[in-house]
Amino acid sequence: MPLSTTAAAPARAAATAPAADQAAPSQLPYSLPDLVCFAHLHWDFVWQRPQHLMTRFAQHSRVFYVEDAFYHADDLVEPHLEVKERQNGVQVLVVHLPARLHGQDAAADQAQYEVLQHFFTTIGLTSYVFWYYTPMALNKSRLFRPVLTVYDCMDELAQFKFAPPELREREQELFQKADLVFTGGQRIYEAKREQHADAHAFPSSIDKAHFGQARNAQLTEPADQASIAHPRIGFFGVVDERLDIELLGQLATNHPQWQFVIIGPVVKIDPATLPHNKNIHYLGGKNYQELPAYLRGWDVATLLFARNESTEFISPTKTPEYLAAGRPVVSTSIRDVVRPYGELNLVQIADDPKDFGQAIARALEQGQDADWRRRTDAYLATISWDLTWQNMVNLMQDRLNAK
Repeated sequence: MPLSTTAAAPARAAATAPAADQAAPSQLPYSLPDLVCFAHLHWDFVWQRPQHLMTRFAQHSRVFYVEDAFYHADDLVEPHLEVKERQNGVQVLVVHLPARLHGQDAAADQAQYEVLQHFFTTIGLTSYVFWYYTPMALNKSRLFRPVLTVYDCMDELAQFKFAPPELREREQELFQKADLVFTGGQRIYEAKREQHADAHAFPSSIDKAHFGQARNAQLTEPADQASIAHPRIGFFGVVDERLDIELLGQLATNHPQWQFVIIGPVVKIDPATLPHNKNIHYLGGKNYQELPAYLRGWDVATLLFARNESTEFISPTKTPEYLAAGRPVVSTSIRDVVRPYGELNLVQIADDPKDFGQAIARALEQGQDADWRRRTDAYLATISWDLTWQNMVNLMQDRLNAK
């Protein structure tokens, strides 16, 4: 099978690795085989949990990040592999397939298996860990023989919009294969621990140094935000079915004196359905490294999540990121935000437009509260992506040693 290699390309919105991810993440002992990660998320889309973890693994062994296949519009190409070298040491693998295989799931999966098998043989990959973010990747990978299989269940994908109907069945198969199951939050852990005997909760963590830059008063204001009046009420993240667009629209209508800044790509929903009040500003997706500068200019940060099946199990990474930036936070009653952040009185919780607006009004004063800042920083001192990664490694080493 032919291979093609591309140099590190400019990342898309919110995708560039933070400087902290380039440093050696831990001085503790580390010994694991190479790692192959199967993901449903493009590496260059939004910098989040997979990127934080995989870049840390890549400091110690080879890491291959397998994206979904790319289908060409014609049949002129034969199945082949594109290898994208990233500056953080991760190699992103994309199998290219001809149009004739689109919709031919079994044939497409077989083609991907053959391309990947040829690549692994070529590079001498003989002892390796398989790390899954989506059970659907089993269709192209079940014939391989990894020495360890990890399922990092960061979301309940079966409840997301456009989820494949067979996803739950594939997940049951993955539970049978997995040596370890990690979960992206406490709420989803409570569901998955009933399905796997070796499940562990690893809630969203934080790169404090990166987002702590937002506390620097000398940070330059981004040009597209500089002209927006204060108070600014911000949100960053993927704008999809999880965003409560009705709540956003009602807040903007009820509080015309506030300016709502929305940062992130719009996916899976029609942009025309978004509210377009004059005091709502959609700035699009931003590079991960730019986010602290935007946060610096906000007065309050929000988690405007709808309360629906797609948000039942989420553990928003942006919660500690907002707090590390020193921004007061208001969120809807997402379980993994209520516990621990709401219970510790670090984040205000509200759901309906009236209560949410009142919470924002309180949050506008909270930024000057020295006790809130002290308690927030004390909690943030207990979590980090480095610590999350190292604890995962310890469990993986234990299982390998037991084998």
